Amino acid sequence: MSHPVAHHAKTGSPAPPRSNAVVGVLAFAGIVVSLMQTLVIPIVPELPGYLHASPSNAAWAITATLLAAAVATPVVGRLGDMFGKRRMLLVSIVLLVSGSVVCALSDSLVPMIVGRTLQGLAAAVVPLGISIMRDVLPAERLAGSTALMSASLGVGGALGLPAAAFIADRYDWHTLFWISAALGVVALALLVLIVPESKVRTGGSFDLPGSLGLSAALVSLLLAVSKGGDWGWTSGTTLGLFATAVVVFLLWGRYELRTAQPLVDLRTTARRQVLFTNLASVALGFSMFAMSLVLPQVLQLPEQTGYGLGKSMLAVGLILAPQGLVMMAMSAVSAALTKAKGPKVTLMIGAVVVAAGYGLSIGLMSEVWHIVLVACVIGGGVGFAYGAMPALIMGAVPASETAAANSLNTLMRSMGTSFASALAGVILAQLTTGFGGHTLPSENGFRTVMALGAGAALLAFFLASFLPRRQAAAAADQQAAAPAEPAEVSGARS
Repeated sequence: MSHPVAHHAKTGSPAPPRSNAVVGVLAFAGIVVSLMQTLVIPIVPELPGYLHASPSNAAWAITATLLAAAVATPVVGRLGDMFGKRRMLLVSIVLLVSGSVVCALSDSLVPMIVGRTLQGLAAAVVPLGISIMRDVLPAERLAGSTALMSASLGVGGALGLPAAAFIADRYDWHTLFWISAALGVVALALLVLIVPESKVRTGGSFDLPGSLGLSAALVSLLLAVSKGGDWGWTSGTTLGLFATAVVVFLLWGRYELRTAQPLVDLRTTARRQVLFTNLASVALGFSMFAMSLVLPQVLQLPEQTGYGLGKSMLAVGLILAPQGLVMMAMSAVSAALTKAKGPKVTLMIGAVVVAAGYGLSIGLMSEVWHIVLVACVIGGGVGFAYGAMPALIMGAVPASETAAANSLNTLMRSMGTSFASALAGVILAQLTTGFGGHTLPSENGFRTVMALGAGAALLAFFLASFLPRRQAAAAADQQAAAPAEPAEVSGARS
């Protein structure tokens, strides 16, 4: 298969004078995107009333973001490699601001879905930011910076929940989206002023048939996973979407292997280091989200149930906020360990820590401090593991494919969270208890979901054990970083 000539600047070349500012701005942009995902959580129960829609229709305000993010992440990553990562980063933030404004002006379902779809199209900000770091930062700064950027999604989510709950409790719900728009404008201005354009480009033509095929497959799969509980897992619609996803994925894969400039280079994706990192990412995405589905519910259920803690949404956010701070702190430790022992060891340790956190929940879920401890241990493990993934991906792909490869890895994490949401929904719907005339998830249901989270973390550990040893990974990195053909430097700030 032929490859386009990469307009290549040496990875890890001298950093711009404001390299600390570059890292800070990119991490801030990642946090802004993760806040966009979190800010609707406090108003989900009220959305049907706000939008004058049924609960099932109002849920599309959440589903639309999921689908848009899945479609945009690999496509925007590839466009970033071709036409400039900073340029596509700016486009993504503009879409985020536009979507936030549309949502802020919405009082009905259709404009809200349009706005949330535009917000979801900004999901590639984190992998684009990581890829820019590879191109503009010196090698000694790369591990710590990419670990921080990778952790920004979890950090923003954890810190955004209490802020969103506070705002939703005291102000009109539209304020949430105006704040999202304002933060996006700040991020956009800082990116324009401080972040340089990467000089690493692939050029070539965009694989439109490949992007349409992958989008169709992902939408079919994620629609079936996210709406199967509402439609029925054995309904014709759900089974038809699953079947469509399988067929389209197979046809898409065949096409991608035969085209000269594919959207996703499946041969690169099949490399041992990339393949097992992505598989471990699915497992860790599942594991991380299992906690997010259980702990807030346990905190909010009435104390009279015997296992609920009777806290408000604002209190829930404050209780879970330390998890984000721990995740951020552990990203620095993750980078130091990666530098000393290699990213494979860091990923495996992170997976074990996550599993240990879930293990603690077996006997520690009856007090607020129990929840804080469990969330912080799991968050620390996630910070470790997520910090290692960009290093593993970038150590196995050419610099000209960094954005596409990181975007695919981000998509794998998102797939894991979607599977967790679907499976946990099935379990919690089956394992229930009666309370005051209402049906609530039972304590055994919550513990089952937490046990699955532990199992997924251990699966990630097992998958990570197949990654190449550090010496082999370093050799692969040198081979991947070498341009395939004589390259020229092109592209300055856009």
